[in-house]
Amino acid sequence: MKEYTMDAIRNVAVMGHGKCGKTTLTEAMLFNAKSVDRMGKVADGNTVTDYDGEETKRQFSISTAIAPVEWKDMKYNIIDTPGFFDFVGGVKEGLRAADSALVVLSGRSGVSVGTEQVFKYAKQKGVPTMFFVNKIDDDRADYTKTLEEMKTVFGKSVTPFVYPIQEDGEFKGFVDIVDMTARRYDGIYRVEIPVPEGMADVIEPLRDMIMEAVAETDEALMVKYFNGEEFTFDEIKQAIRTGIKDGSIYPVYCGSGQDNIGVRSLMDGIGKYLPAPSEIEEIARKADNGEPVELVQTAEETTAAVVFKTIADPYVGKMSLFRVYSGEVKGDSVLYNPNKDANEKIGKVFNLCGKKQLEAKSIKAGDIGATAKLEVTKTGDTLCEKGKNIILTGIEFPAPVLSMAVKPQQKGDEEKIIGGLTKLTEEDPTFTVSNNTETKQTLINGQGEQHIDVIVSKLKNKYGINVVLEEPVVPYRETIKGKATVEGKHKKQSGGHGQYGHVKIEFEPGISEEMIFEEKVFGGAVPKNYFPAVEKGLRDSCQKGVLAGYPVVNLKATLLDGSYHPVDSSEMAFKTAASIAYKEGLKQAKPVILEPIGYLKVYIPESIMGDVIGDINKRRGQIMGMGESDKDGLNMVEAEVPMSEMFKYATDLRSMSRGRGVFSFEFTRYEQAPENISAKIIAAANVE
Repeated sequence: MKEYTMDAIRNVAVMGHGKCGKTTLTEAMLFNAKSVDRMGKVADGNTVTDYDGEETKRQFSISTAIAPVEWKDMKYNIIDTPGFFDFVGGVKEGLRAADSALVVLSGRSGVSVGTEQVFKYAKQKGVPTMFFVNKIDDDRADYTKTLEEMKTVFGKSVTPFVYPIQEDGEFKGFVDIVDMTARRYDGIYRVEIPVPEGMADVIEPLRDMIMEAVAETDEALMVKYFNGEEFTFDEIKQAIRTGIKDGSIYPVYCGSGQDNIGVRSLMDGIGKYLPAPSEIEEIARKADNGEPVELVQTAEETTAAVVFKTIADPYVGKMSLFRVYSGEVKGDSVLYNPNKDANEKIGKVFNLCGKKQLEAKSIKAGDIGATAKLEVTKTGDTLCEKGKNIILTGIEFPAPVLSMAVKPQQKGDEEKIIGGLTKLTEEDPTFTVSNNTETKQTLINGQGEQHIDVIVSKLKNKYGINVVLEEPVVPYRETIKGKATVEGKHKKQSGGHGQYGHVKIEFEPGISEEMIFEEKVFGGAVPKNYFPAVEKGLRDSCQKGVLAGYPVVNLKATLLDGSYHPVDSSEMAFKTAASIAYKEGLKQAKPVILEPIGYLKVYIPESIMGDVIGDINKRRGQIMGMGESDKDGLNMVEAEVPMSEMFKYATDLRSMSRGRGVFSFEFTRYEQAPENISAKIIAAANVE
């Protein structure tokens, strides 16, 4: 692959709702550019960008992939991103490397919730956006209705650049509204035709809309527009580029990726209208004090690049994909990672086309490349020359929303599980692994059930580890509500020295989570040197309550009296006597189960607020507040909810809100569980 200047490069993230045809559209672009001999199909598992075994098995994209396309003396780095919510990390990675976004949607289903989400991400990142209405040849596709829906959701900046030609209800071609030409398709062939008669009433208002948008980008053009003068094509082109860059124009193309219709026109539009890397401002910050500094993006500057994706391969090792913002990343060189304050040896560098590696001497500013086996660098890290002293913006990934416990099918695989999961977290930062020492469970924390299912499948197929998923154990607690004074005596005679310990202890509710131990022994009934043993026996006993075996909190124990034997008494005997008193004392002191309570914040459309509140009530939640939110026009509901009721809330909220709802949930405190809930917890513990 030849080298291109920054002005001839376009880095485009292809985004959209799952199954809208992003991968198929990418495949059509590769075919048009003669990068592949024939178009692969997602259903056949032979597309360039869905090459992972999980993707071919499930027939949808799971991670971001790169497809470089050479088109009319330009290079497009097409970044094919996943469409389903569980794999949003790939969208975030793709956008980090992109200078513009191509949002794909189906002409049949219109604006889906996934379309709204990726558009929101593009707006947050501030990247210029273009639309492609796919599957326009479907009998149920309605381009006009889709445009109206897009304008309602995305605003008046939505500007159609093409309009379909239909004959007898079938899609036959389209009119290019910008240059007022038309193309008709005959099978895979397209021919230039005059704009069909009878379409003027539709086309002219749309062209006026484009011309008005063009005029609004420049005062001189506005004057020309009001004077009724025609714009030159160069004026139109430059004004459209300006409008797309500042967000006042969102061009809309249409066609069929599967049948490769309208894709060439889209590719021409990408080159003509979307910005080059050099046109996009990139803000970095100084490594020593964090102050912002604008990065000069040229190949002549010293090197600065950001790693936006990591691929973990059990055979090849770790592969790092990077976007170069200034200078160049050369093979067999050394760069500095300011995030880790460490040097990195760069081996071979190459372009990636799906999984295919295309060797290169260097990757220059504006381009995307990859290298293998970096030691310390992770996704989001900066690579630069030692004296550059800057850190490029990393990637903000969403926090996990669903946890599942994982255990090995075969005993002895515990360490293998942790090793495999750790490698997978390098590839996918949207899930974490944690070890709950209390419940003795290893937890996978991810974006949803589908996400965790993929992680488990990768663990098996990449690292040969079979695991079983379980619901996480809820970390209940026990405490007492009353007061009791009991004696504990441990007496054992077995010839020679025996064992003797005797204590009288008062148990009552304490003011701190940790047990409070006091002694009020008079007259040496229990020698002072046995006090620590009594305390140790009580603290060890607190690890297991008398109702369901959960740890005991908020307990105060006061040693009041006891007795000892000058020969048979020992620390172990008093420790045992204390544990006997503990078991009997807690039974008498009104023991109760405490359940963990968390604080829930839900952001949802107003239309489903009633459903969400009703669902929270069913989960035994207590509403704490509600109202409008500044979070993307959503409404907020705050509530306190028992953690045991929140296990699959992420899945349920996604279903209720059709993916529009988001939430956060954090543990706040323990609270006494209702009697019916306590009875179930105790019964479950006794069964085990």
